[in-house]
Order: sequence, then structure tokens, then C-alpha cells
Amino acid sequence: MALVGLRGLYAITDAARCAPHGGVVAAVELALAGGARLVQYRDKSDDGARRLSEARALVAACHARGALLIVNDDVALARACAADGVHLGRDDASVAAARAVLAPRALIGVSCYDSSERARRAAAEGADYLAFGSFRRSRTKPDAVQAPLALLRTARAELVVPLCAIGGIGPAQAPELIAAGAALIAACEGVFGADDPRAAAARYADAFS
Repeated sequence: MALVGLRGLYAITDAARCAPHGGVVAAVELALAGGARLVQYRDKSDDGARRLSEARALVAACHARGALLIVNDDVALARACAADGVHLGRDDASVAAARAVLAPRALIGVSCYDSSERARRAAAEGADYLAFGSFRRSRTKPDAVQAPLALLRTARAELVVPLCAIGGIGPAQAPELIAAGAALIAACEGVFGADDPRAAAARYADAFS
């Protein structure tokens, strides 16, 4: 497997949005074909057997394209499916606790919302990337806190950890956020809510060219 650098489109799954495209795995394969470089498997259901099966299939699909599979929240699932890493939110495990469970080189991302202090702390704890947002109104998380573009610029100037911008970002808004310091643009609705996830992913990917 040829691992990619932490730069590019970061596609986040959603079962309902993926369903019209043949399900989560089929939809992710379309996004990968369009240029997604990271995929986050996000599934809050309690169907453990299905989640493990899907996660393993996604690992295989991502690795076939030289991309990375990150599991949202669930450190145990990330380990069980041999994912490339885990993404942690405010109420999840600490970076140190996740690192102790996963392989030493696993990628650990942390949601920092609109908080520079949380970002500094996560970076000091060894996070591999930091996610800020929402930068625009998000249909996936309509109640998410809003982050100003200036926060991204400040974080880029202060921190060496790759930054991810998330929340309501369409392909047209991606260049401004990349210019402000985002190495990753995360998208759920913009990719899997589109009629053609492959074409949608390609539009995001083009913003990095």
C-alpha cells in the first residue's frame, strides 16, 4: 500500500447519503475514483457486525487506491478493521489513550471546532492532524459551532500539524480554505449527497491542483 500525504479531499461517509449510490462501500469507491485521498467511516449505529464488515471492506477499497481509511470515534473498531487511524471528537478518548490501543504509526485526528486552545493541546499530545469548523452551515451537522477563516490562518502560522477544514464546504469554497492553510478539505454532503460522487470528488480534488 502506498500511503498518501495528508493533503486532499477527506470524504466522510453517511449511510443515508451513500444509499442511493449502492451503499457505503460502492459510494466510497466512486469518491476514491474521483480523487478522495482520505475516507472517514462514520456510522453511529449499534450494528457491530455490519460496521466491522463495512469498515474492513473500506480499508481494502482505500488501500487499493493508495488512500487512507480513518474510523470516526471508535478506537476499538479502528483496531479491529486495521484502519489507518481514528478521528476523535470532544467526548472521545484522548490522543494518548487511542495511541495506546492502535498501532504506533496510526493516524489520530482531533476535532478542534473553533478552539485554538484545543488545537494547541491536541498538537502537544501528538495528534497527526487537527480539524476546524464548521466554516459554513452544514446540513450534516446543522448545530455545529461556526469557525472563522482567521482561525485557520492563525493555526497554520502557529502549528506544524496538518489542518483540516470541515463543515458545509463545497468545491467552490475549497480554494479559499486551502489558501488559508487547510491541507485537507472534509466533505460529506458535498460528495455523497451529489448525484455523481465521482464527479463531485473530482471537483474537490481539482481545488488542490
